[in-house]
Amino acid sequence: MSETPFLQALILGIVEGVTEFLPISSTGHLVIAGDMLGFDAIPGEVFETSIQIGAILAICTLYRERLRAVTFGLFKGDADARRFATAIVLATMPMILLGALFYDFIVSVLFSPLVVASAFILGGAAIILIERLQIEARVSEVEALTPATALKIGAFQCLALIPGMSRAGATIIGALIAGVERKAAAEFSFFLAIPVIIGATVFDVWGNRDVIDSSHLPVLATGFVAAFFSALVVVKWFVGFVSRHGFSIFGWYR
Repeated sequence: MSETPFLQALILGIVEGVTEFLPISSTGHLVIAGDMLGFDAIPGEVFETSIQIGAILAICTLYRERLRAVTFGLFKGDADARRFATAIVLATMPMILLGALFYDFIVSVLFSPLVVASAFILGGAAIILIERLQIEARVSEVEALTPATALKIGAFQCLALIPGMSRAGATIIGALIAGVERKAAAEFSFFLAIPVIIGATVFDVWGNRDVIDSSHLPVLATGFVAAFFSALVVVKWFVGFVSRHGFSIFGWYR
């Protein structure tokens, strides 16, 4: 195997880590960057979905104390932990169900630069519009989300099944419309990514199990590590930035 796939995987891993938790669509950036680089070292969309686990590990690292508190709180019957877990489950279910139903259509039809570019623009316009509406924030913590609000955000997250729309962008837009404060909206998007991306990766790897072998692991590992470290840096910056400046700049970027 030449060095080129490793360099491409490194670049794509950095792209993934930088864009995964920003409302600008990591999948869209990976599709376009992969097309520009001519990356074809791994079949299907396995590379794109698998390296997202590196970004998820960054979230688990940065929020390890909070996630640990929720886990132990569930065993102790803590009300905040129960509300947190309930909100995550309810907001995750719509996307998992629709993703499973339309998986073949999404992979075979929607993963194209034209679809991604269109979704970039529409999603960016939506972010700018929602920010200009200045909807009053009534919820300042993830633990305060009601089941109805969580489901509403989960419904918006389904828009992210369209590559380029952005999972983070869709959930953040849904949260802002539902009256969630910016910082809490961003953090809820982070936590929602954990089950959604793990589920998508397992589903995609299983679907391509016949064409993946151990020779692909070094390239996957390169992208995984690059995504992990770049996401560590970006997430810490992002929360502070949106708390002060909002999301409009990401809409204009798109």
